[in-house]
Amino acid sequence: MPHEEAAMTYVCMNDFRDAADLTLVIREESVTDVSARERLLDVAFGPSRFAKTCERLREGRAPAQGLALVAHVGDELVGTIRFWNIQAGPGHAALLLGPLAVDARHRSLGIGRKLIAEGLFRAVQRSHKAVILVGDAAYYNPLGFSRALTHGLALPGPVDEARFLGLELDPGALEGASGLVMATGARAPRAAAHPQAALLRQAA
Repeated sequence: MPHEEAAMTYVCMNDFRDAADLTLVIREESVTDVSARERLLDVAFGPSRFAKTCERLREGRAPAQGLALVAHVGDELVGTIRFWNIQAGPGHAALLLGPLAVDARHRSLGIGRKLIAEGLFRAVQRSHKAVILVGDAAYYNPLGFSRALTHGLALPGPVDEARFLGLELDPGALEGASGLVMATGARAPRAAAHPQAALLRQAA
């Protein structure tokens, strides 16, 4: 079975709940995950998530093929990560990582890092060369992301530059990358918008 179609299972130890085993399954997102994913993102980031600069690169687009993943514990969706096709300046195709979210009751178990690792592995399998994101450098630097790789790039809106990071999956993939980051992903199927999305975009 091709790797991108297989669910990945991890067994994590939760020292704070009688050291019981926690079976975590990471797999590609399905239509049945949509409602739970949106609820998780609403709780994690609040309604202002639609006003974020990175949302300008996601709105109206479909995630990169095979790179929208969810984490489940039993029947409960406890984590989500998505990657999006972008152009990191002329001649530099790349992915945008985000949003990444983990349910508050399941944090500090490494689920976020497992989602990132699985997503990056699948990205390499699909021949993607680089990833950019906006996130906490203290969290992402140990995973190989660096501000040095995005110095020549600009996002379509305001951003804390210290949080604008890049990772080369293929060494040298972001060398010379400069200019405005642009969305290149396939257009998403027309669907009902999140109730607050349009209003918050207008207010941004």
